[in-house]
Order: sequence, then C-alpha cells, then structure tokens
Amino acid sequence: MARRQMHLPKRNCGLRLHFGDGTTGQVFRETVVDHAQPRDPCLLVVEFRLRLLRGRWHNLFLWECILNTPMFLGFPGFVSKLWVDRDELDRYRGVYEWTDPGGAQFYARSLWRVLELVCVPGTIRYRTVPGFHRDDVLKDPRVLGRVDPGDGAAWWRLVAVGA
Repeated sequence: MARRQMHLPKRNCGLRLHFGDGTTGQVFRETVVDHAQPRDPCLLVVEFRLRLLRGRWHNLFLWECILNTPMFLGFPGFVSKLWVDRDELDRYRGVYEWTDPGGAQFYARSLWRVLELVCVPGTIRYRTVPGFHRDDVLKDPRVLGRVDPGDGAAWWRLVAVGA
C-alpha cells in the first residue's frame, strides 16, 4: 500500500455475480495489486456467513472490510479480489485471483482461522480453481463448466455476470 501498488478500481463494482447454487451477489469493492500476469493463475472463491450481522450493522461491515485489506495484501501471490455482498441466504463471498494455487490455498487456510471467530459455525468454505484468471471467468463464466465441482456443490461456480 505504501508503494501505491494497490488500487481500488470501480470497473467491476456493481456487477451481479450469479452462482451455480442459484444465488447472486453484487460486487461492492475491488482490490487489485500491480503484478505481472500470473503464469500459473488460480481462482479462489471464499464463502461465509457472519454471526449477528443485521440491519445497520451490515452497512458498517461493508465499510469495515477496507480495514481488512492489508491482511491479504501481505500474502505472497495476491493479484485481486472482488468483494461480493451477501446473497439471498446472507452469505458473503470473495472472488480472488492468485499467482499460484499454493498461495491461494495458504491464504484460504489462514483466512479460515480468522473467519471462525465471527462466522456461524459450519458456514465457511472455499474452493481453489487452478488455471483460471479472474477476468477470463468474468468475461465468460462458462469456462468453469469443465471444472469438476468437487464436493458436488456449485456454490462457488460463477455461471453468469450481469449489471
């Protein structure tokens, strides 16, 4: 941040992301760092449901998120994050790009420990999808159709993007 290599562009803010489980969420913030194009990119989708967050507290949470930014900027390999507002089931998501799958996995496991303190038990999950650039998936989410859903759930699979 001090080197001014972190940016909060607006180009994806307002996008509505549609997921394979039928839920949607709107991008409310984007964070990007100056980085060479990753040779071994990895998409990371994180989902969680916060405890005790209703009404005006929800809006406060959206602003408080900016304070969390230095946490993931310090992890090697971070490229970008789309901050996705709560869906119809009150679950939040983050859609990240990392320079490599190992960095994405390490971050997700570390984030899990922090989220456990503030989330409804059993609602934290993540999925790494090696070989995908975030912007390519945003342009054509159908590219994820060839990826095995893993646990049979499609909560992480982006299926459409709209305004």
